[in-house]
Amino acid sequence: MFPWLRLIKVASKLPGARRMELLGTSCVRLRAWPNDLDFNLHVNNGRYLTLADLGRFDWFVRSGTLQVARQHGAVPVVGDAIAKFRREVRAFEQFEIRTRLVGWDEKWGFLEHRFVRADRVVGVVGIRGVFRGPKGPLAPGLLMEGLGVSATSPALPRWAAQWHDGCESLSQMLREEEAAQGLR
Repeated sequence: MFPWLRLIKVASKLPGARRMELLGTSCVRLRAWPNDLDFNLHVNNGRYLTLADLGRFDWFVRSGTLQVARQHGAVPVVGDAIAKFRREVRAFEQFEIRTRLVGWDEKWGFLEHRFVRADRVVGVVGIRGVFRGPKGPLAPGLLMEGLGVSATSPALPRWAAQWHDGCESLSQMLREEEAAQGLR
């Protein structure tokens, strides 16, 4: 179940929040609740992906990208996600989600969500996403222009570049399978 109450809490703190730099890091502070847990009594692996949505929402609003995307009738869409779990988060423990843009190419934006408890990274979720408009994906360059940013993307971290290559390879394989089945 999506954490609607947490989304409302995050959204309620955004009016008047300081706008952040495009390559800045946003921070959302949360607590693990019983409905976040699995049978091992720690935060469920799938829940990390859901909670990352909250960090992404905060980052989109505070960086101004959501406003620019909306001007183009576009909404954010996650294309791929990757997760690394290092330490468990148990019921009622507090943690932060630190979200930052690590780079972009001609189609994709790459965001990193670091789950941090007691100054230690307990998990990382990476996403590769686009803003999808009425005519398809919005080019990141168009978003940058709307934000008044003329910077080029920083080099992707090695993990993100390798993951991106793997995602492209998997997508190509699936397209070829569909074509062989006459589905395209």
